[in-house]
Amino acid sequence: MPLKHFRALGQVFAATHQGRILSQCGSMTLKTTKPYSASTGGEDAGTGQTVVSERRGSVVTVAINRPEVRNAVNQETASRLLDELQAFDSDPDLNVAVLHGIGGNFCAGYDLKMLANQKAPLKLEQDVTKGPGPMGPSRLQLSKPLIAAVSGFAVAGGLELALLADLRVVEESAVMGVFCRRFGVPLIDGGTVRLPRLIGLSRALDLIVTGRPIGAQEALAFGLANRVVPDGQALQAAVQLAEQISSFPQQCLRTDRSSAMFSCYDAQSFTQAMQYEFDHGVQVIQAEAIPGAIQFSSGVGRGGKFP
Repeated sequence: MPLKHFRALGQVFAATHQGRILSQCGSMTLKTTKPYSASTGGEDAGTGQTVVSERRGSVVTVAINRPEVRNAVNQETASRLLDELQAFDSDPDLNVAVLHGIGGNFCAGYDLKMLANQKAPLKLEQDVTKGPGPMGPSRLQLSKPLIAAVSGFAVAGGLELALLADLRVVEESAVMGVFCRRFGVPLIDGGTVRLPRLIGLSRALDLIVTGRPIGAQEALAFGLANRVVPDGQALQAAVQLAEQISSFPQQCLRTDRSSAMFSCYDAQSFTQAMQYEFDHGVQVIQAEAIPGAIQFSSGVGRGGKFP
């Protein structure tokens, strides 16, 4: 793991410390973008907002914008993140979302400094079916793919936000971990639920119990990271991946994705999972599979060629 992150580990946990902002991501060549904000009904997002979204065709990027505290999340930010991802999920013109952090870090967790100075008791919805989690969108079950573009620190609640995503594109110097272990802050945004499902119980417990940092290459070996890219390129790579995913027939893609999620989290038996897969998959045949077969017969996609 790069030395610069080891030196910072003692100083970083959520927003208990305000360090210098890490360097911005490198220059990227991307398509023309349009600022977008769910809170303004899709109009241009203003400056100074804690969450900033931009449309890139059928892809939307959602950025946490609190770089002065390594993108630690407060109540306002949590609410905005929830609004933006709910808006994405309900927008028929959007197919994939990319979640990232501005200023060189993905997210350092919940803002513990704000929590420590809060005079009124923190109000949390105890019924997970009726309200958001402390980090905002962590209780959502999105119907469309979400990709996390991870740079810098993705720790504590920030790791839990990354786990919400279908895929994680991670920069070489990124650091992930359950850093809240040191301060008695529990994982209540899905960390103990999603992490064992993604990487297995043994590896998940290694991270949950010790709170140790994990670098990009180990995260890739664990299956926690899906792609590792050079520093400054996570957002660009994630958007490119999102655009590729967005180019596929969407009803079929979402049906298969939904079946995989059901099998992993909700199915009570192999038979139930298989029945769910068939019942939902058969509905796609007429709408997309037959037109796709006609395309293939005409020569499209031969030799395993992707768009």
